[in-house]
Amino acid sequence: MTVLSPLSQSSPSLADWLCYIEQKHPQHQIELGLARIRQVAEQAGLHQLPGKKILLAGTNGKGTTARTLEQLLLAQGVSVGVYSSPHLVRFNERLRLNDQDVADPIWVEAFAAIERLRGDIELTYFEFTTLAAFFILCQQQPDFCLIEVGLGGRLDATNIIEPDLSLLTTIDLDHQEFLGPDRTSIGREKAGIFRPAVPAVVLETDVPQSVLDVAQALQTPLWRSGEQYSFSSGQLWDWQSARHQLLQLPKPAVPQANVAAALMALELLDALPDAGVVERVLLRLSLPGRMQWLSKTPAILLDVAHNPQSAAYLAGQLAELQGQYHTVHALVGMLKDKDIHQSLQCFAGKIDQWHLVSLPGVRGASAEQLAAVFSDDSVLHCYSDLAAGFHSALSTLHQDDLLVIFGSFVTVSAVLALQMETEV
Repeated sequence: MTVLSPLSQSSPSLADWLCYIEQKHPQHQIELGLARIRQVAEQAGLHQLPGKKILLAGTNGKGTTARTLEQLLLAQGVSVGVYSSPHLVRFNERLRLNDQDVADPIWVEAFAAIERLRGDIELTYFEFTTLAAFFILCQQQPDFCLIEVGLGGRLDATNIIEPDLSLLTTIDLDHQEFLGPDRTSIGREKAGIFRPAVPAVVLETDVPQSVLDVAQALQTPLWRSGEQYSFSSGQLWDWQSARHQLLQLPKPAVPQANVAAALMALELLDALPDAGVVERVLLRLSLPGRMQWLSKTPAILLDVAHNPQSAAYLAGQLAELQGQYHTVHALVGMLKDKDIHQSLQCFAGKIDQWHLVSLPGVRGASAEQLAAVFSDDSVLHCYSDLAAGFHSALSTLHQDDLLVIFGSFVTVSAVLALQMETEV
């Protein structure tokens, strides 16, 4: 079947472009490699992003770390562009300029430009959208560009840029079919964002030797948590490096380790704000889909935790909340290529009733596949689709209950969309 480019239409919409790109190369069909995207990017200098550039890789924590960097920079009056994926509700979320999602007409212009540039070069969905985002950033010229890696690092489309600083968050088992079977191989792939003589901040404390080997081979200077910088935990916490110290900071709604890494990165780029600015930012710091409260009475909490490491963090947060609620419910939908067993085992003894939903598409796990990991004494409710599970779970909630929703970006995205529908 021939798929016609929206360039043949008089006034294509953003939806037209996204449909075209999806038909040409569906999102779930991943092809790592830099040859295609580099060939297109170099025609228009799209690999040469403006301002200071931070490239972020890691299994978990990229989004909240980028959000922290963004808000701390904006509080100092500089302009910031943030490229991230996937989106939760609207595609526009993938690129923010000064904390605003880029509007449809700007995306449409960018897609049309990339379509003309690529000629007969076939691009994946992520390559096409990344090039469009880079086109916009080059047009808008922000002072800082914060670029999140999509998958891995070494062969990810975003890795065509030359960062002023690389930031590696955590390293855990995920996407093994692309990155390798263990933390050693995964760490090596993610360390592919390192550059010779360019500083790299490493949030992970249990760093695989492969990461250190890449850094040594490239002579990449590392700033590691617990070594070149450190932080305490608690409701009031401290951060310090060799040059600066910030004391009695308020506990943010995102992981403190991510904030600590962001502070180190900003110091290295001579953009560390003073203590007053940091405090004000942390008091209001949040990111949709990450420990996001939809309601407080009854309590409904959303999080995109979808692998063992992020599930363990969420389970730890639940342990702190558990005594405040009569019954804790969980609504869960996952992709079948994730480690379902290890992810759900993190919540042993923390959930009273499970609401398990089937996710659509070739990657979606069924409710029955999720149920198979539980013991016989677990209280399970299975649903064929997420909407049915969500509405059923809501109907069982009392005012003093907690419903936590997690398992996938797909799950959280669908619930946010359902929530928006009910508010219209």
